[in-house]
Amino acid sequence: MERYDIAIIGTGPAGLEAAITAKIRGKKILLLGNADLSTKVEKAHAIDNYLGLPHIAGEDLAAAYQKHLDSMGIEITQDRITAVYAMGDYFALQGAGTPESGMTAYEASAVILATGVVAGKTLPGEEQYLGRGVSYCATCDAALYRGKTAVVIGYGSREEAEAEFLSEVADKVYYVPVYQDEVKLNERIEVVRRKPVGISELKTEQGRKMGVLFEGEEAPSLLADGVFVLREAVSPGQLVPGLETDGSHVVTDRSMACSLPGCFACGDITGTPYQYIKSAGEGNVAALSAAAYLDLKRREQA
Repeated sequence: MERYDIAIIGTGPAGLEAAITAKIRGKKILLLGNADLSTKVEKAHAIDNYLGLPHIAGEDLAAAYQKHLDSMGIEITQDRITAVYAMGDYFALQGAGTPESGMTAYEASAVILATGVVAGKTLPGEEQYLGRGVSYCATCDAALYRGKTAVVIGYGSREEAEAEFLSEVADKVYYVPVYQDEVKLNERIEVVRRKPVGISELKTEQGRKMGVLFEGEEAPSLLADGVFVLREAVSPGQLVPGLETDGSHVVTDRSMACSLPGCFACGDITGTPYQYIKSAGEGNVAALSAAAYLDLKRREQA
């Protein structure tokens, strides 16, 4: 498998600046995330504190980002990374891939986390049953639910593609959208527009089931063999096992280094203030630090 120098997860200001800086430093990079860049930036009405670009509209700033990437030949690998494992001398990254490709895998000598902050808290029971009835990747685990019933809790319209794929394998799929946009799914999928507030394990006459509790209920009303919780970003503690976190944020030093050697973080994931220019600055520092880390390792091994 091809091994990159630096894998950068996230295509907001932090991740893009990290990619640009790492490319300038001559590193072989893998930029992973949304090919449409940051919807948060694009939807901003006007940004007044971005140095050199006064009162710039979000869509214009996003266009400038894309132009900069294109000028440097930096491409985005569109994938949602669901797990990052420290393997000693390198990191193994697991991606959701696409329904056509299935689960994907990558390797890199260093990793920069620029995934932003996960919107909202995890659901009660979500982390407790992760890997035991709860999953973050339908394309990865769909085969386990062949002929069974599954619930997909989607936090954005992009997650509908995974629900569609799952419906080709599972006997029954329920889709719970945690957003207001129109849902466009095939008729085999039943859409449940209620607010999920928890996940639990239940024993029924049919055996062990996972239950989804909705707001206003005292007991779960939706039962299934498995529950898929699909967000644009996974909480950092779940994304990278062993990583030191503080709530929904990653703990770093001033060089943007994390608790795991070779892992760096930048942008909103490191904490407030949630500002575009702060994120870009941290992306620059993270890339410089990652490059220095790799250069030091190379000298020590020479």
